[in-house]
Amino acid sequence: MTRTTAPRHAGPRADARPREPFEIVTPEPEADALRRRGLRIMRSFAGGLLVLAAIVYVATHGQDGFWGYVNAGAEASMVGAIADWFAVTALFRHPLGLPIPHTALIPRRKDELGRGLQEFVAENFLQEEIIRDRVEVAQISQRVGDWVAVPENARRVVDEASEVVSIGLGKVRDEHISDFVTQALVPRFREEAISPLLGSLLTEMVADDVHHGLVDLGIEELHRWLVANPETFARVLSERAPWWTPQRLNEVVTQKAHTESLRWLEDIRDDPDHHARQAFDTMLQQLAGDLLEDPATQARAEALKDRLLDHPQVSTTVISLWDALRRALLASLRDPQGAVRERAEVELVAFGELLRTDAELRARLDGLAADVTVFLVERYGAEVTEVITHTIERWDGKEAARKIELHVGRDLQFIRINGTVVGGLVGVTIHAISQLLGH
Repeated sequence: MTRTTAPRHAGPRADARPREPFEIVTPEPEADALRRRGLRIMRSFAGGLLVLAAIVYVATHGQDGFWGYVNAGAEASMVGAIADWFAVTALFRHPLGLPIPHTALIPRRKDELGRGLQEFVAENFLQEEIIRDRVEVAQISQRVGDWVAVPENARRVVDEASEVVSIGLGKVRDEHISDFVTQALVPRFREEAISPLLGSLLTEMVADDVHHGLVDLGIEELHRWLVANPETFARVLSERAPWWTPQRLNEVVTQKAHTESLRWLEDIRDDPDHHARQAFDTMLQQLAGDLLEDPATQARAEALKDRLLDHPQVSTTVISLWDALRRALLASLRDPQGAVRERAEVELVAFGELLRTDAELRARLDGLAADVTVFLVERYGAEVTEVITHTIERWDGKEAARKIELHVGRDLQFIRINGTVVGGLVGVTIHAISQLLGH
């Protein structure tokens, strides 16, 4: 896996532009107030121990025996307390305001600390093994399945999704669809040759006998129409008969034609191997071959395509279809009992049950989630971690030190407390050793 760490910098980046420092604004002022109060209490306690050690030292100064041990412990406690106070204070500011070297580390070196934090996060959190392990431990598919399998949860998902989709559909206007058709679809269709597509489609249809169902449907509907509309059929033929033929002869001919047409359609309908069907199959095969190989047929198909695309009704028809589809979808999505929402809820619950019971499916989905996460980290991990550096670089040094101290300063006061206590114990121990060596 490609490491996401940024290269180490000896100084400011060459491409970095000066940025105005900005104030760090806390999103939780109440929490900051509690932290400030806790920090103040711990500072007072640590300082109180130092004052207590100083009082004990002064009170026991020059005494021997037991009080000598107390005096030595108090003296060492003061040393430890002051040393640790200096160390803790030096992180955030100059002790006593004196510009002592290697103090006020955070305000002066916040940029280096930010880059170090960036590298630490990248090296210890954004690694493929860690990511895959965390995704596996998270059991995302199992949790999703358990949650959406509950009908109330599935309904919540569908309700929220329906609201979002409805808003999105409402934002799409007719001119957007018209522009999409005229500027994207039509030019693309015009560039794409349609003959190979139609030829291949017809070839597959004929090979798989897909068209037979359409032929049967067309014959059945035509037969039904002829049975139900003999007068219309007779009138159409009569209008095309010569003017000089007798009316009676026209009636006999049209009646005979109607009867023969019905018989012919019935023969085609009832005989799967009828010669008309075979002739139609042959015609489709020939047309498919011509669309694939005959330049003249291909040219006519392309010309027909261009005429259709140039017709102004194309855009109008697409907009009408879109409006009809959008109205139907919006009506169903806005209706809590609509067919789309009900079906979506049923399918979502069923999918949740499938996730709960199918371990193989869960493993595949969790693997896919891990792959996607690893891909995103490999591709964008560096940019994500650089947010740390860029943000810290824009902080005001003193304000950053105050904010960091507010969050960790209370715990750091225990260093001062421990230094006071441990220093006292060490002082007593050294005094005892000195007494032993003196004797």
